[in-house]
Parts: sequence; structure tokens; C-alpha cells
Amino acid sequence: MTTERTTTERTTTERATRTTAARAPGSRRRTLVTRVGWTWVLLSSLAITVYAVVPYLTASLAELSDAGVGLSSNYDGRPAFVQWAFYVHIVAGGLALVAGPLQFWRGLRTRHPRVHRWIGRSSLLAIAVAGTAGLVMAPFNSAGLAGFFGFGALAVLWLVTGWRGYRAIRAGDVASHRAWMMRSFALTYAAVTLRLWVGVLLGVQALPGGEFDFGAAFDNAYLAVPFLCWVPNLVVAEWLIRRRGLPSYALPSSALPTVESADPALTPAVR
Repeated sequence: MTTERTTTERTTTERATRTTAARAPGSRRRTLVTRVGWTWVLLSSLAITVYAVVPYLTASLAELSDAGVGLSSNYDGRPAFVQWAFYVHIVAGGLALVAGPLQFWRGLRTRHPRVHRWIGRSSLLAIAVAGTAGLVMAPFNSAGLAGFFGFGALAVLWLVTGWRGYRAIRAGDVASHRAWMMRSFALTYAAVTLRLWVGVLLGVQALPGGEFDFGAAFDNAYLAVPFLCWVPNLVVAEWLIRRRGLPSYALPSSALPTVESADPALTPAVR
């Protein structure tokens, strides 16, 4: 009887400790920061989807090119298969961009797992379609070789991360699935950061004052974004993955200089 009472009291104490820790100011601040960050990602994804996709569904490329809308002038007059790839890319990419934040909504994931799975399947299908279309478009981009390699690498990595995320969940490896889907969405979110970086780079070029040639400034900015729009995103994603204790990349110990007197505890683990 005494043993049972002691066990019950210990369990009650542990639960109270966990509850107190969860309600600590630091925990509340982290929760608030997470919610604000998720809300920003969701709203910015929705805004860019409307801004970047809707115009191309309401008018022809020729009409949009005459109006100077987006990238229409670059793809107007291209071969039919390139124009089809362009439309497929923006529509499927828009779907992936909207679906992505919903996959990181913990409430939806825990309370409605079936909805989470269907959104996930739709997102992965959209990534597969948009990534393939992106590979078709890469040689015809308006940023030259920088765009070919930058946007081409983005499309390849987008396909690879989506595939690895799918393989992980099929194998029942939830932790790896979460890590790969974080990387995948970091690449999807390039649609947002590309436009943010273009705005920042335009602002930097306008700072000196004097005469400002918007066309030339935009061309200069667009030459930088093929890599800038997604490389920092992946760095941030990998930092978040490590912070959450999910499977992350680490250099193999054989690739590092060997020092016999080194502390084994400092050697990076291979995951």
C-alpha cells in the first residue's frame, strides 16, 4: 500500500513539474515566437501565391507581356512546351506553397491525421510536378547561366527532398520525414524569399540617390536571386532541424583532421 502511494505521489509530482515547466515564461515566449513565425509563413505564402499565380490565369502571356507583368515577357514567344511548363510550374508550385505551412500545423497533425496525410500527398505530388516543370524551364530563364545553375539546382533539390520525405514516412521514420519535409518546404518557400530579396536588392541600388533605372536595377537584382532565394532557406531549415533534435547532416569523422589527443566527445556524430 505504501509503495503504491509513493508511486502515485511521484507520478503526480512529475506531472506537476512538467506542467510548470511548460508554463514557464521562456516556454511561453518560444511558443509565441513559433506561432508568429508560422503565421508569417502562412500569410506570406498565401500572398505570393495570389500575386504570382492569379495574373497568369486571367490573361494570356502576350497581354501580360505588353503590360510588363512579371516574367511574362521572357516566356511569351517561347516554344509551346516551355510555356506549358511555365504554367504547370506556377500552378503546382502555388499549391505546394499553400499546402506547406498547413503540414507544420501541430493541431491539424494531431487532431486530424487523415487530413494531414491527404494534404501531404497533395503537396508531394505538386512538388514532383512543379519541380519537373522547373527543370524544363531552367535553360530558358531570364538570368542566364546563373539562373540555369541556380534554378536548376533548386528544382533538383526540391525533387530529391520531397522524394526522401516520402520514402521516410513510407518506412515509418517520422523524425526523418519531418526533417526532409522541413528542407523541402525551405525550397518551396524560395518563391517568397526570391521576391523579398529582389525588393531588398532594388532598395540597396536606390540608396545612393540620383537617377534610378528600375529596369537595369531589376536585372542586376535578378542575377543574384537564383541562389540567394534558396541557399539561406536551407541553412535556416538545417538549424531548425538540429534545434529540434531531428536527424541532420554531419561531416563524417573520416573527413575531418585526426588528432590523437582530441576529446572523442568533440567528434561529430554521423547520423
